[in-house]
Amino acid sequence: MSGHIVAMGGATLRPEDYDPRLDAFVLSLARRPRPRVCFVGTASGDSPVYVANFHRAFSAHHDCEPSDLALFERTVADLRGFVLEQDVVYVGGGNTVSLLAVWRAHGLDVVLREAWERGTVLCGSSAGMNCWFEASTTDSFDLNRLAGLNDGLGLLPGSACPHYDGEEQRRPVYRRLVGEGALPPGHAADDAAALVFEGTSLAEVVTTVEGSTAYRVDADGESALPARLL
Repeated sequence: MSGHIVAMGGATLRPEDYDPRLDAFVLSLARRPRPRVCFVGTASGDSPVYVANFHRAFSAHHDCEPSDLALFERTVADLRGFVLEQDVVYVGGGNTVSLLAVWRAHGLDVVLREAWERGTVLCGSSAGMNCWFEASTTDSFDLNRLAGLNDGLGLLPGSACPHYDGEEQRRPVYRRLVGEGALPPGHAADDAAALVFEGTSLAEVVTTVEGSTAYRVDADGESALPARLL
């Protein structure tokens, strides 16, 4: 039975902005009361600051066993064994294209699919949202211009768009790309919202801000989805 995927529109781990409610919800989906949680910071080049923020947030606010997986200076030899021990895999934001290329070079894409199929909770924000879908919007090629990417892992069908209310280009560009058929229909999420999938079925939308939500987007336009405030 495949596990949950929690696709976050724009969650942050920065201490000054950190809201523990969404991560507490993610941990509640894990298969054990004190879950093992692994942060994967590939999209940011394994940024030391990002990794430190993860450990600070999860150690201070949550009852769990945090760890991280670096691929640029890899120290874990048995990648499969390490990942399959985790109850939650949390993927940070950054460059979606680079994340996918590095994961495939190390075989992490295959391992993550196996972990998910065994019940591991997968989650992430921005690039960490994009990666689970077949396609997405990304600024990986140009920080000033969004483009469509039809090269995701494909654990979830369709396309994804994070930061739907947080970046001015996101809504019009995503709607145009889906409307033109450049991207398949899919889901968008505001910065404070997350799409919660059980297997490949959307179970609910959760949010930490009243009025923030997610959307179903197809060639005819967008439809707001009801969101539960955490």
